[in-house]
Amino acid sequence: MAYIDGFVAPARDRESYLAMARKAAPIFIEHGALRVVEGFGHDVPRGKVTDFYMAVKAEESETPVFSWIEWPDKATRDSGWEKMMADERMKPDGDMPFDGQRMFWGGFEAIVDTGAGK
Repeated sequence: MAYIDGFVAPARDRESYLAMARKAAPIFIEHGALRVVEGFGHDVPRGKVTDFYMAVKAEESETPVFSWIEWPDKATRDSGWEKMMADERMKPDGDMPFDGQRMFWGGFEAIVDTGAGK
């Protein structure tokens, strides 16, 4: 069953984030990922107790991004991440369009997987 890496972060600028995502996604695929999905906040309600904005301590000018990378299994994910960290193309070239200190992520074992995916 698939293994998923999920991420939430505050992004400052949609176009800069999109450029970074378009650069990184094919490299993830090259290193074993099946699918890379980047979501830029569009209909993200503000909550009273918690929400995406509070979770990443988003500033007024920031929008939450929600992204995931699908891998065939955890072993491929572990190997893929190791390769990604060593890949020179993944080195930042300038300011990152999101704040990595307020990003949170995790690895998830898929327990239900229905539908076509893409």
